[in-house]
Amino acid sequence: MRYAFFDLDHTLLPFDTQALFCNFVLRRHPWRIFLHLWFVPFALGRALGLVSTAAAKRACLSYLAGMKRAHLRRLARDFAHDCVDTWIYPELRAEILRHKHQHRKLVLNTASPDFYAHDIAEVLGFDHCIATQFKLTENLVPMRPPILGSNNKREAKIVAMKNRLPGVAALSDEERFHCWAYSDSAADIPLLEFVGNRVLVHPSRRLRSHFPQADVTVLTPRRPYWGRLGDLFAVLRQMTGLHRERGPHS
Repeated sequence: MRYAFFDLDHTLLPFDTQALFCNFVLRRHPWRIFLHLWFVPFALGRALGLVSTAAAKRACLSYLAGMKRAHLRRLARDFAHDCVDTWIYPELRAEILRHKHQHRKLVLNTASPDFYAHDIAEVLGFDHCIATQFKLTENLVPMRPPILGSNNKREAKIVAMKNRLPGVAALSDEERFHCWAYSDSAADIPLLEFVGNRVLVHPSRRLRSHFPQADVTVLTPRRPYWGRLGDLFAVLRQMTGLHRERGPHS
């Protein structure tokens, strides 16, 4: 069995899907922007290194507080179909189709929340999805949904894959050599080192310098913004529900 592993945020799409999903929700429920007041101190604490990534991620979802889970499920499905499917890089969509035609199993492995990541994986044609799991057992979404297990980031991505996908855990070194991985972030170095074929999408300087040039393929699809400042401005617009909802391929 051979696999192709894909990161999501800034790899398949030019944006952070947590901000993009927030934009999607706020355009339908504008009043929820006031729930960001709960998130602000966590965001400041994270910027100062006083709050963990996992704690900030939980607080970031405060805009969903009190929402019925059935409604959240509908929003997640609509988000995947109406928004994500129109923002995906055409070059990465082509890579997904190529691996599918070459009979590799496709795995979306992301730190994004599972309650919409699985819908994204289904829409994009993935066979499996590994994401950060949130406990949403109540009828209404809590203010800071607890994370089940670990934030699916760095080495946790490898551990989660091996625990949830027996085929991945059983791969030999030779089989892993024929697998592929795609990412933009140095946080995914463990995922990229897990395989023999590595594709970097708009890689950070740290990620690009980690691997010898001959050991990677670099993709630089056209982005709808320029540089880090453009990305930051897009995030601010998305977190306030002011960003364009659908991508250029709608």
